[in-house]
Amino acid sequence: MKSQRILAMEKYILDHGTASMEELQKHFDVSMNTVRRDVSELLKGGSVRKVYGGVRAQTGEPALVPYEIRSIGDSQTKMLLARRAADFVHEGDVIFIDSGTTTQYLIDYLQDFKNLTIITNNVEIIMKALGHENIRLIVLPGQLRHKTRSITGEMTVSFLSRYNIRTAFMAATGVSALGVTNSSPLEYEIKKKAVENSENKVLMVTGGKFGITSLLTYARLDQFDAVVTDSSVTREYRELLAEKQVRLIVAHE
Repeated sequence: MKSQRILAMEKYILDHGTASMEELQKHFDVSMNTVRRDVSELLKGGSVRKVYGGVRAQTGEPALVPYEIRSIGDSQTKMLLARRAADFVHEGDVIFIDSGTTTQYLIDYLQDFKNLTIITNNVEIIMKALGHENIRLIVLPGQLRHKTRSITGEMTVSFLSRYNIRTAFMAATGVSALGVTNSSPLEYEIKKKAVENSENKVLMVTGGKFGITSLLTYARLDQFDAVVTDSSVTREYRELLAEKQVRLIVAHE
């Protein structure tokens, strides 16, 4: 079992693409010997490779960040985002909840609804829904993807295309001027179809996702009605969202 620091270091490298040994030492406030030991452990896993002076994320599928790494982020912040995003849900709605470590918390704020349908490929949502008998759950079929704790495949996209969705609550690996991106080709088509079939689109991302461009762009920023994030979102992206006429909601305690 990897230590929390090694998991955090792996996430840092995968998010930034490359990192020098000195950069890792400074960021994690550890000795250079500790950095070398941690990097040696990461090299065994195959998600990063050694380059001159540092390390680089592997390209393609090996660089997909596992769920256990993504989930070590600030859960309190993600819960705040979910609480604000729940304001977009109304009685009688059919909503889509995307796979992700932030979107998984949304169901925790939907327990008071009497007439609500959730469509999802998010395994965490499926498990949580067992405790919410008031929610009608439509589980998308396909193959279980352990790294992302989601269900994917051509069957998943085909099944999703049948439904008209009131509001889609979407996750992302990165948000930049190029659009809203993700790392997995297997999830790309699902996310794209969810956006296409939804009347309203709400993006749920922590502030650290801004300025990151991942492998595939599944939607333009101006396709979203709202972005729910935390106060760390920079002025640059506040202005960009305003320019795109996308409502920015900053969650506070």
